[in-house]
Amino acid sequence: MDATFFFDPACPWTWRASRWLVTVAEARDLTIEWRAFSLSILNAGRIPPQFAEPMAASARALRLVEALRADGRGADAGRFYTELGVNTHDAGTPLSADLVDAAVKAAGVQDAAPALEDARWDAAVRESHDLAYSSAGPDIGAPVLMVPDAERGIHGPILTEVPALDDALTIWDSLLPLLRMPAFHEVKRGRR
Repeated sequence: MDATFFFDPACPWTWRASRWLVTVAEARDLTIEWRAFSLSILNAGRIPPQFAEPMAASARALRLVEALRADGRGADAGRFYTELGVNTHDAGTPLSADLVDAAVKAAGVQDAAPALEDARWDAAVRESHDLAYSSAGPDIGAPVLMVPDAERGIHGPILTEVPALDDALTIWDSLLPLLRMPAFHEVKRGRR
């Protein structure tokens, strides 16, 4: 059983959901495919100035994620994202170019670092983003989760905190049959 997780490294909601999925993957022997979902693409022309630097850093990071994926290096993409999240979301520091560069080194993926500046990877990022959006959209954001044997992906789950193992597995075990049910559309409550 595999899961595809589309993420934007600047999004704290996505970070928490990714840590939930990593917990589930370790307990259930799942393989996670890490894919790009670009909040810059989603919000083109509507990004407030205070988010310009994190969005630019995210765009660079997503190029690397797609380059690693294309090279069959999913575990490296996951390690890279973990380094980014620990040093941004867990540390309470906005995503920046310097943090992306530090995560490249910490994850040991320096050989793939040229992808950060290579605009040719933008097409792969857009393709990944479009796949996620068409699978779970419209009117969605990051993250998007897709699993085999499900007609569509979902936006989420959106979590206020990373659940402990028992709760993480309960969420997964409840979500999986819903994902595979064509009639299922949405469960939602307002954020606090």
